[in-house]
Parts: sequence; C-alpha cells; structure tokens
Amino acid sequence: MTFGEQPAYLRVAGDLRKKIVDGSLPPHTRLPSQARIREEYGVSDTVALEARKVLMAEGLVEGRSGSGTYVRERPVPRRLARSGYRPDGEATPFRQEQADAAAHGTWESRSEQAEAGAAIAERLGLRTGDRVMRTAYVFREAGEAMMLSTSWEPLELTGRTPVMLPEEGPLGGMGVVERMAALDVVVDNVTEEVGARPGQAEELLALGGVPGHVVLVIHRTFYASGRPVETADLIIPADRYRASYHLPVR
Repeated sequence: MTFGEQPAYLRVAGDLRKKIVDGSLPPHTRLPSQARIREEYGVSDTVALEARKVLMAEGLVEGRSGSGTYVRERPVPRRLARSGYRPDGEATPFRQEQADAAAHGTWESRSEQAEAGAAIAERLGLRTGDRVMRTAYVFREAGEAMMLSTSWEPLELTGRTPVMLPEEGPLGGMGVVERMAALDVVVDNVTEEVGARPGQAEELLALGGVPGHVVLVIHRTFYASGRPVETADLIIPADRYRASYHLPVR
C-alpha cells in the first residue's frame, strides 16, 4: 500500500477510524491485532502500534486488560443550552432545562474564600491576591456528571452581604443577575468565550472520561455597567454534549 507523504501511522489510523465511524467495526468489536494490522497494511510493528495509540488517544478504542483493544461505544451528543443573560428574571439555562418534567438534573457546590490568581484578577478587574469567593460546581443529569463549573466573585462587592455565598442565604441558587440586583447592582451584559482542549486528569475523572478526551471550555463573565461582577469557567465533555446558543435578535 502506498501512503504518499502522510505518515504511515496516520493513514492506518485514518482507515481504521473510517471503519469505526461507518460501522464496519461496530462498538465492542475487537480491533485488529498489531500483527493483523502489520500484515493488512504492509507496515512495521512500530507503525501499527502508533496507529492504535492514535485511536486510543481519540477515545475511539479502549484497552481491556488481558483481552485486547476494543471499539468504544460512542455516545450521541446531547444539547446543553447556553442562552446567556436574560433580563426578565428567568432561570439560568441549566436550571431552566431541568424544570422540564423529563429532566433529572441536580448540582452540588462548595464555596470558599480565596486569593485571585493573575488570570482571574485580570478577568475581574482586580489586583492579584485580592479576595474572591470561589465556588466549584458539579452538574449532573440523571446522576451522570455532565458539566463542571468554577466561579469567582469579588468579595469587595459581595463580602459581608446576604449574597456572599452563591448557593446559600435568602437568594441562594438564584443566579448572578438576581443576587446582584439585591445589592442594587444591575447586570446588563455577559460574555462567553468558547474553546476546546484535552481534559485535565482530575476533570476527566470527575466527568467519567478517559485520558485524551477533549472538553469544551467556556469562560463566562457577567458585567454591570462595564464592571465585571462574576467570572466562571465551565468544563463540558465534548464527546457527550454540544453547547447550543439561543440569542435574541436586536
């Protein structure tokens, strides 16, 4: 087989990937052995091994101890609503979705005071080391972790107020817009920057992914008259969810 200028291991991986995608190698099927790949494609053991590593890194196959390498079941991506700031007081996108009787969404959180690192300080318009309230969330759907979120709020704004803890107090769980309104702070804008990267080990452990899986990363910041009042990082497994945006036409 002539492979042209593309590295041989990528061509082999590409052909095997095509067979996985079109169903020729369905889920739970054992991937051809290294010897079989070497024979079928006319490549060396090293090339065959590297091709298998590519498919494993992409999350298409998984190794089973003492048994071999098998095609993984590919989840059908589900929609995750990202509707942005809604000034009429509606719920946040996740909470609104979970209001549907067919949904089974839950979340848990942990808040603690912390010092703003350089990146978070820049996003909040603070000095490095300024005090913030850091809240880590795990969102679940039918018991399965589907999103991680970490938010930061400047304590110079919320400190020693009834809304200092985002998920506790009289407005606990009501969302940034409603909580800030209680401080006479009118949130009038929100930005979201969406990117993707390989998930970190602790993120994938929490989300039930495997090493090499890609996650969507959404950097979200709420503003009041140009002042950042909350910023957050949302981590979503890209193989299971698609961020769906519904934006008003103005």
